[in-house]
Amino acid sequence: MSHQIDVILVNEGDISAPSFDEFASWLKPLAERFQFEKELCIKIVDAEESQYLNRTYRGKDKPTNVLSFPSEIPEFVESPHLGDLAICATVVVNEASEQNKSISAHWAHLTIHGCLHLLGFDHIEDDEAEAMESLEVALLSQLNIANPYTETTA
Repeated sequence: MSHQIDVILVNEGDISAPSFDEFASWLKPLAERFQFEKELCIKIVDAEESQYLNRTYRGKDKPTNVLSFPSEIPEFVESPHLGDLAICATVVVNEASEQNKSISAHWAHLTIHGCLHLLGFDHIEDDEAEAMESLEVALLSQLNIANPYTETTA
């Protein structure tokens, strides 16, 4: 059986972002690893909206790369909806440049990172961070993307 995550891509305006097909390809290893078929809404946002969402939901008054909003559908309702991601294009591009990474690889990493949050993974405690990072590295490796936690060149 083929496992996948169906992507609903929302990109209002002229914000440069990957295509639907790119997001879908980056999420395939995650769906196969967890053996599910889910649906995910990804909204590409600008810095202003990212800052508003980050301030409102996390109490941090600055734009951030990715925010994850898990589905809050009651358990008794069957739904394939995994949740929503808000990804700030400006922050992704700036971070990729600052970290000397390819923009595409950084988009892939943050997409997978956000989805892992939707699945309950976190990186607050050291052991949680190590487990989450290890999983990210393994999933990215399936996409021929280098470990994002080591020094790389674009």
